[in-house]
Amino acid sequence: MSRYGINSKKLPKAGPYSHAVATRGFVFFSGQVGLDPKSGKLVEGGIAAETRQAFKNVAAVLKEADCDLGDVVKVTVFLTDMTEFGKMNEVYAETFEEPHPARTTIGVAALPMGARVEIEVIAEGGPLTP
Repeated sequence: MSRYGINSKKLPKAGPYSHAVATRGFVFFSGQVGLDPKSGKLVEGGIAAETRQAFKNVAAVLKEADCDLGDVVKVTVFLTDMTEFGKMNEVYAETFEEPHPARTTIGVAALPMGARVEIEVIAEGGPLTP
């Protein structure tokens, strides 16, 4: 099996993981929170602001993988407060065009850095060779 890691220079360096891994025509992305790459801190402004920034971070890694939001086939959203689902969903609806990707939303107890939302995606395509 051939697979390789993809990391975006526009985001903070990943820990012991890759921002994404490409294999067999798909790219699997690590979760992104609403981290401002310049400050290294979560953006302020609540769930909508964090969701927008998380999608900007996802888009940066998608670009590095020769993909864009139109290539996303599956999204998993992790929320620490399911009462904020509606606000997250408004930003989500602004982000994707039809046909929308498949999606799962999961309520969790906590996320890294105290984030309210984390988003991971799977995209079709990507580069064929590292």
